[in-house]
Amino acid sequence: MKILIIKPSSLGDVVQTLPVLRLLRRHWPDAQIAWCIAEGLIPLLEKDPDLNEIIPFQRKGWNSLSGFGQWRRTILELRQRKFDLVIDLQSLLRSGLIAWLANGTTTAGLDLRREGASLFYDVAVPRPTDRPHAVDWYLAVLRELGVPTGDCPEVIPPRADIQKRLNRIRRGSDKPLIALIPGARWDNKRWPAAHFATLAKELDPSGRRYDFAILGAREDRPLATQIMDRSDRPVLDLTGETSLKEMIEWLRLSSLVITNDTGPMHIACALGRPLVGLFGPTDHRQTGPWGARAESLRIDLPCAPCMKSRCRWSSEMQCLHDLSPALVAQSARSLLHSK
Repeated sequence: MKILIIKPSSLGDVVQTLPVLRLLRRHWPDAQIAWCIAEGLIPLLEKDPDLNEIIPFQRKGWNSLSGFGQWRRTILELRQRKFDLVIDLQSLLRSGLIAWLANGTTTAGLDLRREGASLFYDVAVPRPTDRPHAVDWYLAVLRELGVPTGDCPEVIPPRADIQKRLNRIRRGSDKPLIALIPGARWDNKRWPAAHFATLAKELDPSGRRYDFAILGAREDRPLATQIMDRSDRPVLDLTGETSLKEMIEWLRLSSLVITNDTGPMHIACALGRPLVGLFGPTDHRQTGPWGARAESLRIDLPCAPCMKSRCRWSSEMQCLHDLSPALVAQSARSLLHSK
């Protein structure tokens, strides 16, 4: 059995697809499974015990003549592998066309009609509910293919060597670690940095009960600086300082994650970490944390969720500004004290 998964991006979407890989491997233990993924996300899947091959997803061939040759070679390589099953969980025009051109025996994907990708599939799986979570829709594809979707094995295996390095950075601290993730791709998905600083004080008035760390990319450093400038306690700024693998292990070490709607939120959820997700313009029912130890917080407004990258409400970003640190702290305490 030869299987190709097509899910090139983004970070959160790829993480939410990992249960599909685990369940495919459990159902077909001897299968040869390949994953077509964006080059920048390859470290997430490197040396994965359930994956036989990683195929870099070439984007540039779609918008420049210079990249067409590489894109064509990728398609020819896919066809030569003679896949029995091609599963496209991106389900946009580009990925649907690649799935079709791979010429597998059976091609399956989401019946997401926005770009017509479902026209390329042998099996197009409709939404299981009106507003399904992404993971639930992916699992519906597996069930349509006859793959059981019971309890899922561990989604992201630990990396002990990295964990040892991180413990040295913490200098042997035995205090629970709370990870703060203030960044997000859209500006209007970011809870105010000042709220994060206030939240830290709410959770730990004495400054001696918890350790706090800020995770994010290099471009999130100004947000981290704002949080640290407003905080009267030590906060470990890790923005721009971690690889993807290191960021995963920092999240695994965390007793609680407080995060905007962004890729690391889905990693924390996949790791089974307690988390509070902060939502404004996006719909937590579809893109929120998927798991029992997570809470999604939002403010009810007529405009939310707008699913827009720019806020046009009369009181700009009210959906996040009015989400108070006290309310977030209440949810955080509940998760910290639960077992």
